[in-house]
Amino acid sequence: MRKNVSSSSSLIQKRTTNTKMMEDETRTYTVDDALAAVGFGKFQILVLAYAGMGWISEAMEMMLLSFVGPALQSAWNLSSREESMITSVVFAGMLVGAYSWGVVSDKYGRRNGFLITAMVTSVAGFLSALAPNYICLIILRCLVGLGLGGGPVLSSWFLEFIPAPSRGKWMVVFSAFWTIGTIFEASVAWFVMPTLGWRWLLAFSSLPSSLLLMFYRVVPESPRYLCLKGRTSEALRILEKVAKTNGQPLPPGILVSDHEIELHGKPTEPEGAHLLSQTKFDDEKPEIIDHSKRDVSTMALLFSPELIKPTLLLWVVFFGNAFSYYGLVLLTTELHNGNNTCIRNGSQSTHSEEVSYKDVFITSFAEFPGLLISAFTIDKLGRKGSMSTMFFLCCLFLLPLVFHQPQAVTTGLLFMARICITTTFTVVYIYAPEIYPTSVRTTGVGVGSSVGRIGGMVCPLVAVGLIHGCHQTAAILLFEFVIFASGVCVLLFPFETSGRELTDSTAPEKVITSEAA
Repeated sequence: MRKNVSSSSSLIQKRTTNTKMMEDETRTYTVDDALAAVGFGKFQILVLAYAGMGWISEAMEMMLLSFVGPALQSAWNLSSREESMITSVVFAGMLVGAYSWGVVSDKYGRRNGFLITAMVTSVAGFLSALAPNYICLIILRCLVGLGLGGGPVLSSWFLEFIPAPSRGKWMVVFSAFWTIGTIFEASVAWFVMPTLGWRWLLAFSSLPSSLLLMFYRVVPESPRYLCLKGRTSEALRILEKVAKTNGQPLPPGILVSDHEIELHGKPTEPEGAHLLSQTKFDDEKPEIIDHSKRDVSTMALLFSPELIKPTLLLWVVFFGNAFSYYGLVLLTTELHNGNNTCIRNGSQSTHSEEVSYKDVFITSFAEFPGLLISAFTIDKLGRKGSMSTMFFLCCLFLLPLVFHQPQAVTTGLLFMARICITTTFTVVYIYAPEIYPTSVRTTGVGVGSSVGRIGGMVCPLVAVGLIHGCHQTAAILLFEFVIFASGVCVLLFPFETSGRELTDSTAPEKVITSEAA
């Protein structure tokens, strides 16, 4: 009797196990589901450290422009136009690089994208310190800009490892590495420039990008990118490594990409279990555009009906952010540049070697409050609300600088304006990757960042040229116009992305309905 009961129990257990296995085989999950299950843990911390080093490198290379230009103007007897060109050629290189590396990483992988950029930046940055003349320096700095254009690749790569519920918070933390880079560069310049000179500053500033090359071998490819390319077995191995490192299991079932699920209409989870879904689409099945398998250029996809409006608006915001941010950095040195008085012929009498490193160092700390404001407002006010509010506040803080102010007042106003523009810069680099599908994500962010580089190219002509020509009022009014227009464009963005999962494809109805998120 006992033997019959035992065999019956064993048979029931076996059937239950077989049923569970069959259910697991029919269930599917996406990369977002897997990341939500394993959470943000040790693996993402390592990814954050690597991507953060790249962000520090870019921040240092950009921040040094405000110190090298005035120093070279004095050492090589450069004109204001030649001084501005040292900054502008870096942005020209970034203009080309941001688009090029975005396309490369979307087609050939995120790892290949930032490997090349790290090599170009580190080599050209170090050789800049050895430049024998102005022409050589201009060429090498343009190459540095070409490498720095790969910054959006690292941010998109990091973004694709973060679980959707934690994305806003950890992207703000990632942005903090930029602030660390700017403050570190200001500190290095304060000690190096008066004693060792600009060549040593250029050499020291090239070191962080070389660290990316040292640890490149252990860097994983984005599982989301691998899934999109149909390499799900490779993506699964990386996700298994993430789960093991974080000490959490992957969801049961088979790994698939979002666009496969949407194309075939397969649910990934039991009803009600989908994280952060604000709206169910039971009655509507929008037409899904599978970009990964169509022979369409990634650039053309940015102008598809679903993406053209946010793309164009995003370009204006990127332009305004770069123009304003780098303009404020350069204004800090130009408005505190020693003898800052105009003489009768309408030109400015300046002594570049008298740059106030202390004021630059102080205003660099404005980025920390900017990051904190980003962290507190990005989810409560949303991406759109936090950006537009800070753009308009920045206009208010810059307005008194239409007239000449005492140095302490000028420093205070620039400090507050820098807080605002740091907030908008932080949020736009979180918002931009969220509005694009995986197939064009780094291209979209890269092209937007390229347009921003145009703003960076133009701003030295304003911050340096107009100030040197005794046109401070005109310079500030131009900044006011650009910043205000950027704030208006943010309000016109068609949808909010707070709490919204990343997507592999473009579903128009899903995007528009996400406004409620």
